[in-house]
Amino acid sequence: MQVTVEAGEGLARRMTVELPADDVEQQVDQKLREVARQARLPGFRPGKVPMRVLRQRFGESVRGEVLGEMVQSTFPQAVAEQELRLAGQPQIEPDIDAESGRYAYVARFEVLPEIDLHDLTGKRIARPVAEVADADVDRMIERLREQRRTFEDVERPAQSGDRLTISFTGSIDGEPFEGGSGEHRQLVLGSGTFIPGFEEQLEGASAGDERVVEVTFPEDYQNSELAGRAAQFQVSVEAVAEPHLPDLDADFMTAFGIEDGDFERFRADVRANMERELKQRIQSNVKSQVMDALLEANPVDLPAALINEEIQSLKQQTLQSAGGVDIDLPNELFAESAARRVKLGLVVAEVVKRYELKPSEERVRELVEELAATYERPEDFIRYHYADQQRLAAVESLAVEELVVERMLETAEVEEESSSFDALTESSDG
Repeated sequence: MQVTVEAGEGLARRMTVELPADDVEQQVDQKLREVARQARLPGFRPGKVPMRVLRQRFGESVRGEVLGEMVQSTFPQAVAEQELRLAGQPQIEPDIDAESGRYAYVARFEVLPEIDLHDLTGKRIARPVAEVADADVDRMIERLREQRRTFEDVERPAQSGDRLTISFTGSIDGEPFEGGSGEHRQLVLGSGTFIPGFEEQLEGASAGDERVVEVTFPEDYQNSELAGRAAQFQVSVEAVAEPHLPDLDADFMTAFGIEDGDFERFRADVRANMERELKQRIQSNVKSQVMDALLEANPVDLPAALINEEIQSLKQQTLQSAGGVDIDLPNELFAESAARRVKLGLVVAEVVKRYELKPSEERVRELVEELAATYERPEDFIRYHYADQQRLAAVESLAVEELVVERMLETAEVEEESSSFDALTESSDG
């Protein structure tokens, strides 16, 4: 077997593998003898068809079958011999000239880039420093009360925080537009769920009122046909209801798992959850900076095959999250995200390889337990992951990423920056 490799543009390679003609013909003869035992041709008894006739009748198809088998057996060998790291599946074409005794195939593929890994020397990473203050806990408890608020109808003009039940019809230049009408919709004034300016014009309205609301769609509105255009809405106010927050009693606290209704236990539980979230947000913040810095420090040529695979993966995820609807999504929509993910995967893999990073069983277990702590029955979460190696492997990957971040932080200039719970959680939510 003779192997030659030609470099194409970028990461493209063209590999030609020439197979020994004697080996090919020997295997062809062997398969033809197997065919002879079963071949039935007019004028010949079963098993008595001459080899010359078999070659004429079946030679081409048998030769193709033999070449296919030899490609499967020799291609990995040729790749290993040339020390190539393939990116994606190869395209293989036969190159046969039986008369001259040439048996070969040409494989076209891309290879993974060689990465001259740079660490984060000279890169600045800002590590947020924050703690959960008593005032943060107070605000969180109020948010939990607001999440469980109820509404009661009132006979007074609406004010911010009230919930209105409305029906409306929208028009632009006197013509109704698609999606511009609704019936018996509920709207909390001040929630910012409708077009800017819409909710404010309903303050002071009472049940039974009719109002004309005039707004302008934002320039960046998701429907480009409406973006920047002025619209008028005829609004019927059907009901006004005011909010009522639940009392901090035993019933309220039982709903959050505090069976005995003890307020101090409830408050401690809220604080513990907030501290866990704060820790995760800080880690996520630092990890994001480290990954951005790694990408900046390590320019990499990307294999188109891997980007295309990632694009298809992202499209599939999007379609699944949309309920499996059949939407024709253009590849360009995912190209930038796919390229970043491929590049990050290659660079992180190089860091793991260079520093021989592998999480211990204890570290993986700690991470599983940390993730489980957010569930009502942590023990079920733990058993679920340890019952299947694939599920556990997903957590192991997270542990590897943690090791990468820690290793790279050793080379960076890390500066602590004061922050707060609200600042970190609100910026992450945004």
